[in-house]
Amino acid sequence: MPNATKVQKTDDEWRAELTPEQYKVLREKGTEPAFTGEYVDNHADGSYTCAACGAQLFDSNTKFESGSGWPSYYDAIPGSVELHVDNSHGMQRTEVTCANCGGHLGHLFEGEDYGNPTDKRYCINSLSLAFTPQDKQ
Repeated sequence: MPNATKVQKTDDEWRAELTPEQYKVLREKGTEPAFTGEYVDNHADGSYTCAACGAQLFDSNTKFESGSGWPSYYDAIPGSVELHVDNSHGMQRTEVTCANCGGHLGHLFEGEDYGNPTDKRYCINSLSLAFTPQDKQ
């Protein structure tokens, strides 16, 4: 199914706007090393947006401690993300992308029994996010 994203840019445009690390994650489906991301231990109230296009993705009230090494959320803002089957690296996972620009955010895992309201874990790379504290919104 073709990607019907709202923001469409050339590779050169993305490279000019993103850091090399962000480009690797958002455009090449890379993963930052566990426990190294800026937002793993962020507990402030606010919202998380796509680092590539600024679309709102997650609210801080859905963030939880999973111990996985990446920021984890039990729900996304409705309509903000798209889910895709990912058969890379010899396993089947569910890839999460920004619905606005198609940027790779991370993966969705279900049924892990974290005791959150949805039994889902959106495991998201900090490099794919920007954070706006509640008092700045």
